[in-house]
Amino acid sequence: MKKLWFLPEMPDVMATLREQGDITVEAASAFTAWAGGDQAKQLVVRDCEHRADTVKRALSMQLRAAFSTPIDQEDLFTLSERLDVVLNAVKNVVREAEAISTPPDAVVEQMASELEAGLRLTRQAFDQLAHHGDQATKLADQINARESAMEKIYRAGMQELSSGDDVREIINRRELYRRTLETGERMARVADRIWYAVVKEA
Repeated sequence: MKKLWFLPEMPDVMATLREQGDITVEAASAFTAWAGGDQAKQLVVRDCEHRADTVKRALSMQLRAAFSTPIDQEDLFTLSERLDVVLNAVKNVVREAEAISTPPDAVVEQMASELEAGLRLTRQAFDQLAHHGDQATKLADQINARESAMEKIYRAGMQELSSGDDVREIINRRELYRRTLETGERMARVADRIWYAVVKEA
């Protein structure tokens, strides 16, 4: 009687991570449009957050079933988790603006644009992670540069606020600026993990 050999399951975990990246970029693009005045885009941000959660859960299940993965399973899980934190932070900015009745201004729009650019670079890095680690780390450096640009915009915006005389407006805008900057800080943590994943595999 012939023995039947069954190969272990090999789900395409990188494709799932890239799908989560695609949804996050879509949300970032909507976030930039929202910050530029298109209030309807907040619905897109919220929809993306729900869709990304579904993909994140799918990736977690795939990692449990996978016999092996192109890069370390812990790194894949952490990248997915940190990307999810970025999108949650974006959604929170939109919700906060609504809660404090303070629409986004040019400072928020500029930071949102830098965030979107950084997340597009993140998505590109996911394409390179498994086979071109040097390219992935170069992209990670560019992601961090976008976060640095957000910090400069934030500081300039905060300085300009200090010359105003409407205390309530100043307090609300500072909160909105701070929360928007936090999206970039969380994006930088994704870049840091890209670096770590590559160095560990070297």
